[in-house]
Amino acid sequence: MFDVSFSELVVIGLVALIVIGPERLPKVARTAGLLLGRLQRYVSDVKADINREMQLDELKKMQEQIADHARAMESSLSDEMHAVHESLNQSIAPPDMEAQAQPPTADLQPDQAANQASNAPVNQMELGLDRGAEKTKA
Repeated sequence: MFDVSFSELVVIGLVALIVIGPERLPKVARTAGLLLGRLQRYVSDVKADINREMQLDELKKMQEQIADHARAMESSLSDEMHAVHESLNQSIAPPDMEAQAQPPTADLQPDQAANQASNAPVNQMELGLDRGAEKTKA
């Protein structure tokens, strides 16, 4: 930005020596050096802060992109699971609605359920449950 050659530095040094004087020139040069060092540190800190903020913004954008991709993947997976669930329900469901209306008898095969229903009076007689019914009739 500023191009200062050696000859220009010599001219600045001579003018400073004449204006400030030989007694105070070392003290002023030391103070100017300290102030210049502080200025450089301040500029480098500001640059580092700006770089951190830019990286943080990039990370936030990347996080949002990943979250969007995750949501899209979740919704597509949910849609696929719903489609598979519906497909399985349709393939398992019986074709007529009457079969769905009558629940099966406690994990029995259809032959066993029919036999058990026809043997109900016999089973009651074996247990002696029908005696109370005969006494109430008499």
